[in-house]
Amino acid sequence: MQNGTAEHVETRLDALVVGCGFGGIYASYSLRKLGLNFACVDNAGDVGGTWYWNRYPGAMSDTHSHLYRFSFDEEDYKEYPFTHNYVYQAEILSYLRHVVEWHDLRKYMQFNMEMRSAIFDEALNMWRVTMSTGQIFIVRYLISAMGLLSQPIYPDIPGLQDFEGTIVHTAAWQKDLDLRGKRVALIGTGSTGVQVTTSIAAHVSSLTCFVRHPQYVVPAGYREFQAEKRRDINTNFSDFWDKVHKSVVAFGFEESTRSFASATPEERERVFEELWDEGNGFWFMLGGFKDLTTNLEANEFAADFVRRKIRTIVQDPEKARILSPLDHYARRPICGNFYYEQFNRDNVHLVDVKNKPITAVTGRGITTSDDIEREFDIIILATGFDALDGNYTRLHIVGRCGQTIRDHWSKTITSYCGVMLSGFPNMFMILGPQSPFANNPTVIESQVDLIMGAIRRSEDLRSGSGRTGVVEVTPEAESGWARRCEDAVEGSLFKKTSSWIFGGNVPGKVFATRFFFPGLRPFREFVESSVRQDWQGVSFS
Repeated sequence: MQNGTAEHVETRLDALVVGCGFGGIYASYSLRKLGLNFACVDNAGDVGGTWYWNRYPGAMSDTHSHLYRFSFDEEDYKEYPFTHNYVYQAEILSYLRHVVEWHDLRKYMQFNMEMRSAIFDEALNMWRVTMSTGQIFIVRYLISAMGLLSQPIYPDIPGLQDFEGTIVHTAAWQKDLDLRGKRVALIGTGSTGVQVTTSIAAHVSSLTCFVRHPQYVVPAGYREFQAEKRRDINTNFSDFWDKVHKSVVAFGFEESTRSFASATPEERERVFEELWDEGNGFWFMLGGFKDLTTNLEANEFAADFVRRKIRTIVQDPEKARILSPLDHYARRPICGNFYYEQFNRDNVHLVDVKNKPITAVTGRGITTSDDIEREFDIIILATGFDALDGNYTRLHIVGRCGQTIRDHWSKTITSYCGVMLSGFPNMFMILGPQSPFANNPTVIESQVDLIMGAIRRSEDLRSGSGRTGVVEVTPEAESGWARRCEDAVEGSLFKKTSSWIFGGNVPGKVFATRFFFPGLRPFREFVESSVRQDWQGVSFS
């Protein structure tokens, strides 16, 4: 299907996929297998999703490379290996383009068009989807593959528009932006800020990191992928992925079943030292003890271990103080390649904005509450995203009885398996709110399989009737899944720690559990059980 720019052109299809990243690619592959007539659209200029937009220096997946990819094609998995245990943005983008070409999916894709509205026509049981180009799609099934991190947040700092240098958000990186020899300010210390720091510190004239909320960063452990391990995975492909699907976070290791209390102080120290040397944030959090996120003593031991590492690595005591978190170790785990070591460079500086808040951006730089103005050539905003529901509430999406998705989530955040909403028939989300807290590509495959199962059932029921089938989750099933999500996080230190996971990074945003913390295995078990019970909670009419 060719790109179209003609205004108000209506196209009738069985299905429309919005987003051409991991989710959109696998959804397109699966819809073609079902024999449906569909299109996949994206506001980007090509495939890639978040990896098309996030081209900032150092952008890297923090999932190991043999897991940050599709598993549905065994042949391609074996024939397209990565060289290292982590993959950078350009490698991921090349891989996704390869998959699209390998499976001849590009002909279904249209780019440079953004969904502006989607309205469900109750008389026709069809979705009317309007694009930024003016093109209108009339479809039975609407599948959102917009991802969980696609709506950037720009900080509300007075004078931001007055800066005479360059301001760039990491999610909208400027092509060919040259940082070498420049005075750079970095606002944001999450995973993106960590990756930017480790990538540019050695090449800029100066790097000043404005730190409001320091985070626990463990080593990534970047290295070449062992040939022996690759052979073992390829030889035992099915068994390997079966174990992944039966794990919690699908990061390729067995989550610990050992309690913190069962270990002596010496054993605890040794366990965390081994995890630190191995690398990876999820391994450090879940690979040593099973109760790190629920046992306050265990959590504080891990937090203190990282703080001691910071003091050991960072030579300047004041820098080490600013970089040391004081809250629970209960945010999304972060890892980096020699992150703390960068602050031993003479050209890398820190500003503690919790004690000295940013007051304004001027034409020349940034001022703080101590009346100091620091001059910069470039300001980098690594300020994150209005995650999960923010991708949807910014759009005009209307279900039954004129209810908007913004109305649906005005008081709390709910969904059915992160995939469906009551009152929004035949609309499916990939990585929607309350999806499993686990490795995204693996979650995507599991959710797309659920979506395709529902569509297949609907198509079978409507076959020969000439009518449009309707798939809809019941309000009871949706509220039931939301309760599961809330119950699972009760007592967890995650809930006591402000983060984007609960909406804490956006002022005024509804505080709610936005992930299914039990992870992938319980999610898949729940779905399989529901399907066996004649799709319990889902109606087909």
